[in-house]
Parts: sequence; C-alpha cells; structure tokens
Amino acid sequence: MRAARSLRILNPLPSVSPMELTPDMARRAAGRAVRDLGHALVGHHAAPALLTNTAQTLDGLTEQLNAGGRRQRDPISFRDHHGEPSGDGLAMASYDDRPFSGLASPWGLDLEVHQRGNDVEGLVTLRAAHEGAPGRCHGGIVAALFDDVFGFILGVIGQAAFTGELTIRYERGTPLYRPIVCRGRLTEQSGRKLWIEGELVDITQPDEPVVARGKGLFITVDPAMFAETMQLPAPPAD
Repeated sequence: MRAARSLRILNPLPSVSPMELTPDMARRAAGRAVRDLGHALVGHHAAPALLTNTAQTLDGLTEQLNAGGRRQRDPISFRDHHGEPSGDGLAMASYDDRPFSGLASPWGLDLEVHQRGNDVEGLVTLRAAHEGAPGRCHGGIVAALFDDVFGFILGVIGQAAFTGELTIRYERGTPLYRPIVCRGRLTEQSGRKLWIEGELVDITQPDEPVVARGKGLFITVDPAMFAETMQLPAPPAD
C-alpha cells in the first residue's frame, strides 16, 4: 500500500501585490474564488440576508464583467493536446479555461495531473458542489473527470484528438472530501483511433479500491487543418 496523499488545493495567486499581478494570474485567482464560493454556498448554512447580499453582489460583478470586450479562445491553444510531454513525474497543464482542469475555470475540480511514464494520474478532492446522491459525487462529474484526464494522454503521445465515445462503469460510490486518483493510459491505436482506459481509485483506503472504470475511444485530427477550418461560434448579442 502506498501512503495516502493529501490534495493541495491549487492557489494560482502567489503572494504578490495587485500591481504585480499579470492578467493570467488575476484570472486564475478569480476562477479559484468562484469555485470556492460555489462549494461554500452548497456546503454551508447561511442566513437569508447573507444569501440575498451574495446574489446582489454577484449580480453587480456580473454586470461589470459583461461590460468588458468579448473573449474567444484562440484555436492555437488546441496545441496543448499534442505538445511536448512534460516528463515523467512532472505536473501537466492545459489552457487556463479548460472546464475541469483549467486553473481559471469556474467549473474546475482543482485537479492536479502528473505524467507517470506513459500514463497520467490526476489527483483530486471532490467537494460540496460535486455531490449527487447524498454523501457521494454525481456520476456526471465522474464521467467528465475521466474525459478530462484521458485528454492529457494526448499530450503524452503527441496526438490531437476528439472524444468519440466514453464509457464509465461505476463500481461504488465516489467519495467526497478526501483525495482520490484518476489514472489513464493508451491501450491500443489503429489508424486514427485511440483507445484509452483508466480507473478512479480511493487512495485513502488500505486496499485502494477502484470506485469507477473508464474506457474512451478518441479520433485523431490534423491540428493544422483543425486550426484552419474550425469555425468559432459567433458571440451572443448583448
């Protein structure tokens, strides 16, 4: 048995003054704050006056944010799916707005991904806003976690690809508030098809039980052609 590892909740805001913050650093800090707010809202009792004040404050901040210019993702950021591997044991990163592992994502899981040889391993502690049935994580969150972690395999093997099919087998309830590990590995490749498999493991238990298993079929694409032909959706009218 390996020693249980505790999750370090990633804080993308170093101890610097506001004047020293870069735009990326500030956006990561805001994303982290939104994530923490969501868990605090779901996981704690609050007086109606506090909840009303929270809603009014957030509505005001939303109005200010909506007043800024529209952002659209640069297609070149798709290269993070087929860039140079980070190296065995090193942390892996993707674009900041990536929904589940991006440091600036308001929907993020505070996921910490490392390369382990040709495999990847994502360490995460699921929290209050991830709950489905009482005391366990929502199955859709688990499925999205597998899809996101499997995507990092594409960086290890240097291939750009899209998810074609994803199958999840839930072995038992996925726990909240303690570290778990999602693993992934390439098991087969044929032409443009890549098969990736993995498991979600409760590393806090003596026998490290598997709580879910995932299998995915990914279809490779030419990243240069993708960047040239991808049509970004038009921003909605204000």
